[in-house]
Amino acid sequence: MELLCIQSQEHPTLPQGELKAVIECEEMECNLNVITEGLVTLDTISSQNIDEYYQILTRRLGYTHEVHQIIKTSSINDLEEDILSIKWQDYINENFAVRLKRFNSDVDTVAIERKVGSLILEKTENIKVKLNNPDSLVRLVAFKDIIYIAIEKYHLNKKHFEDIKPHKRPFFYPGSMSPKLARCMVNLSRVKAGQLVLDPFCGTGGILIEAGLIGCKVVGSDVNWKMKNGTAINLDYCGITDYRTFHLDVRELKMYEKVAGVVTDPPYGISTSTGDIEGNDIFKEFFHAIYDNMADDAYLCMASPHYVDLNPMMSEVGFELVEQYSIKMHRSLTRIISVIQKSQKK
Repeated sequence: MELLCIQSQEHPTLPQGELKAVIECEEMECNLNVITEGLVTLDTISSQNIDEYYQILTRRLGYTHEVHQIIKTSSINDLEEDILSIKWQDYINENFAVRLKRFNSDVDTVAIERKVGSLILEKTENIKVKLNNPDSLVRLVAFKDIIYIAIEKYHLNKKHFEDIKPHKRPFFYPGSMSPKLARCMVNLSRVKAGQLVLDPFCGTGGILIEAGLIGCKVVGSDVNWKMKNGTAINLDYCGITDYRTFHLDVRELKMYEKVAGVVTDPPYGISTSTGDIEGNDIFKEFFHAIYDNMADDAYLCMASPHYVDLNPMMSEVGFELVEQYSIKMHRSLTRIISVIQKSQKK
């Protein structure tokens, strides 16, 4: 069985990287196929696992817009025959809508949506078309001459990332990371529900919110007591209950248990507060402080400015780079997202 993912195209590699990380940490048995930028399929999924995998992806992913179960892979020429061959009563409840999305295709969107809707009505009884908020969504995806016929069984809540933007939370501070990137970084750290995630520069709590919403236990610390308290306020606001926050310098960090993942955006720039640590030393001190607080198989996902070379600092402590992504913020700053683990050679 197959799933189809329609991904964000705001970054060329992050959406696929995030998806691969979730597949890895959730131990999903499937093959990932990149059809084109923004369109990915997962195949060879067993019937026993399809529903579970579908729910995992819709619960976790940040840079994926939609996930659908593929019913049939068709073509422009065979579409009518294939639509009529499907037992739509197995997929549609009381009402439905048909929506087509194109990738490198010039098919007539409206004409195909209307035609497929009419064919489904022809094949079924006691089912109606409902264009707004239908019970069932039939998703057609056209790529060149191929048309994927799919059904949406679980909805991915994109609205969350808009509703929980930093300025909409009770405690706000300028420069906070977007919820979508925070969720992606949590996923890149390969943590699962029930595991402990640490952000030692928690700021307003954006990363911990996203980790908590996928079911992780979270702990945050910050050298600024206002940030520590603000994080707690925001976590409460988002319904996160399994958390702890501490007011301390990262160099004093000694966790009560080793963490399964560290996800963080260390402060940098003239507008940030880092205690008495100056310049790039914040990253070096951070690596030394965090190493012994991580489980041996834990991952660290962190953001840093492009002008800081993390490699010698990582090597000195015993970390190694797994993967890295660049995000252009503005003319003078590119944010680097690094996924790091303890060196296997040490």
